[in-house]
Amino acid sequence: MKPIRHDLAPCPRRRASRAGLLMRLAGGAAALGALAAVLLGWQPAALADAARPLPAPVLDETPGATRTETAVFSGGCFWGVQGVFEHVAGVEQVAAGYAGGAASTAQYEAVSEGDTGHAESVRVVYDPSRITYGRLLQIFFSVAHDPTELNRQGPDTGTQYRSAIFPVDAQQKAIALAYIRQLTDAHAFPAPIVTSIEAGQRFYPAEAYHQDFLVRHPAYPYIVINDLPKVAALKAGYPKLYVDTPVRYAPDGN
Repeated sequence: MKPIRHDLAPCPRRRASRAGLLMRLAGGAAALGALAAVLLGWQPAALADAARPLPAPVLDETPGATRTETAVFSGGCFWGVQGVFEHVAGVEQVAAGYAGGAASTAQYEAVSEGDTGHAESVRVVYDPSRITYGRLLQIFFSVAHDPTELNRQGPDTGTQYRSAIFPVDAQQKAIALAYIRQLTDAHAFPAPIVTSIEAGQRFYPAEAYHQDFLVRHPAYPYIVINDLPKVAALKAGYPKLYVDTPVRYAPDGN
């Protein structure tokens, strides 16, 4: 019997070629990935809890104050976080990328080493007349990731997978801090929230092969195990905010 390939489960951090990564997309790969997950003894939080019911933020921005706004979040492997927000009504673009470190090390190979200060992140451009920053935070905490996991998400470990919010201005910082206090006071999670607030950090878009990964490769094992359940949880938990057709970072599909 051939050994189970452990590299099918986590968000790939190997030095393998990019072409080789994408060539692993195969019809039967999802089942093999699921089997590997069981044998490895871990279960993604999205499968265990689905959408966690959370209260809406008490403090929020004024809807429609500007034409578009930008939010930056980090919640583990950016494939799934991007995939979730691409299905949210009012979101106009979601980019996978890196935040928290320098421009010179904002590349996948460097960030994957875990010592650049970057976190795999997403930049969400949204219409505040349709969805507010507070509602994006609600989705971020309840669906997109587990804010109680320190420097990891599911099978992925390291500071590059930390739970973090990168506010672009003082208002966003105040709203994020207030919402974390609100959730903490409400005992919304069984463990402490470890999400960090990291203001003043620049966002750097990731390489093209990472963009829209969930949309382009829905049968990839990691996506099937970790991220498609999050999209399903968004649809079930926030039906009025869910849109079937995702907004793509690369509209031409490349």
